[in-house]
Amino acid sequence: MEDRPEVTSVDAEAPARGALGTAAALLSAMRPRQWIKNLFVAAPLVFGKSLRDLGRLERAAAAVGIFCLIASAVYLWNDIIDVDKDRAHPRKRRRPIAAGRLSIPLARAAAAVLAALGLSLAYVLDPGVAAMAALYLALNFAYTLRLKHIPYLDVLIIASGFLIRVGAGGLAVQVHLSGWLLLCTGLLAAFNGFGKRAHELATSGSGTRRVLAGYHPERLRALLLLTGAATVLAYLLYTLSDHTRAYFHTDRMVYTVPSIALGVGRFLQLVSGRPRAESPTEEMLRDPLFVANLLVWGLAVLAIIYSAG
Repeated sequence: MEDRPEVTSVDAEAPARGALGTAAALLSAMRPRQWIKNLFVAAPLVFGKSLRDLGRLERAAAAVGIFCLIASAVYLWNDIIDVDKDRAHPRKRRRPIAAGRLSIPLARAAAAVLAALGLSLAYVLDPGVAAMAALYLALNFAYTLRLKHIPYLDVLIIASGFLIRVGAGGLAVQVHLSGWLLLCTGLLAAFNGFGKRAHELATSGSGTRRVLAGYHPERLRALLLLTGAATVLAYLLYTLSDHTRAYFHTDRMVYTVPSIALGVGRFLQLVSGRPRAESPTEEMLRDPLFVANLLVWGLAVLAIIYSAG
């Protein structure tokens, strides 16, 4: 009897493995590690003393999820536009699109679906949130196509993205936004942005990104220190303001200032002391001291706000 080759399950499983690999590549390209930035959407919920309100909690969670979808569409679009540059970059070439693990047509379709889904859900939640989400999308597309090549303006655009997140969160939970909250958010975001540019310039030089050629190292360092100090000062003044003490019925918020100062100082250390890191923003989330300090600050804020009368 003629021998026949044994049929194994490997070939049958190959399409499934391919589909799983594509799904994993798509998820990676959506940068879930960056979704933590969208927690800024929930800031009005926390500082608006609404964390115990189940309805507002659900709306804030929905708004955070919506901005994760919108931000993922932006990340995909950015990687599609920059695919050739990413392939020439020592670290970014490992990104799914640049590495060929995720095709450009599929990434483009996924970005369109994520953006449409995010905007649709935002409109269902609140038309104002949808408007903020649309503004975020438009601003980031303009950033990807042109504005990211303009020195200093690129950082201000990044900072405005965080202000949009906070604004959307305020609309979602129907909480009036404090000017102090917006000021501290804007300064902190600008500080983070200038830190990222300083790290890129110090570790990769001006040749890796066109915008870096427009940054002067000493001027950038001065702006980084200035925005860091301004962030701590603004937060200190916020905790000492009559509005804050009256709104929270306590003057103990000032006890959280050391954590902000420590966080700013630690970020400055990470910017200059971790040259192999892809980004100081990602590095700080891996740093035990920074994460522990962030947790201490968050728990202290919650305890002070929600234990006060």
